Amino acid sequence: GAMKDFSVMPMEKAELYEDSLYNVYSAARVEKQYAANKAESEAFMAAKAKEEGVVSTGSGLLYKVISTGKGPKPTMADRVKVNYKGTLVDGTLFDKSSEPMVIRLGGVIEGWTEALQLMTVGSKWELYIPWELGYGDQENSQSVIKPYTALIFEVELLSIEK
Repeated sequence: GAMKDFSVMPMEKAELYEDSLYNVYSAARVEKQYAANKAESEAFMAAKAKEEGVVSTGSGLLYKVISTGKGPKPTMADRVKVNYKGTLVDGTLFDKSSEPMVIRLGGVIEGWTEALQLMTVGSKWELYIPWELGYGDQENSQSVIKPYTALIFEVELLSIEK
């Protein structure tokens, strides 16, 4: 009798369900755990946006021009040579190029991809990147960059590599 209506969820489906539950739980935990970080990052970006000389692109990216070069602007298809320095909002240095580095515009965080297409070769900008255009809500124990972290990069666009 009564057992006839009972259906066992197929294993793959159960695993998918479990994964999606875990991901929702995990995202909620991360958001809760790093709520202070998120608030600090968002407060930093809001304050920066009001500063003299700081430009907003509309995506959330902010930048300040340190110097403007006379060269062309790169496109998504390009590889560029850059010097850069990355710091957290409290001034902690987390990355720095020891020598010029060649990167693909499509292979970096969104804030960089957007900014580099606005820069002319020879320019040096300071970028203020909201977490959404940076490393997002990713948790990485190897990194000093916590989830929901706004980032500051000084980027010098040296050349477009052909």
